[in-house]
Amino acid sequence: MAQGKKPCPRCLLEDISDQDISRAITARIASIPEEQRVSAEEYGRRLQICRGCDMLVNGTCGKCGCYVELRAARATNGCPHEKGLW
Repeated sequence: MAQGKKPCPRCLLEDISDQDISRAITARIASIPEEQRVSAEEYGRRLQICRGCDMLVNGTCGKCGCYVELRAARATNGCPHEKGLW
C-alpha cells in the first residue's frame, strides 16, 4: 500500500501487510483530536490489560471486532468485555 493512503475498504486483511495495518491504525490514532485521546500512561495501561485478555485475537477484540489499539486511544471508549476491564 502506498504511504499516506488509507487501506482499501474492500480488501481483506490477508491482502494488506501487517505493517500497513499498523501504520493505518497509528495514523488514525494521530487523527483523533488530543482532547479526545487518553494520556500516554492511560493508553499503556489499557493496552497492558488487553494483552492479558482472553478475547484478544491478532490485535482485535473478540467481543466487538475493533482494533484494540484504536479503541484504547479514545477517551470516551470503554472495554466491551462483560467485566469492563478498563
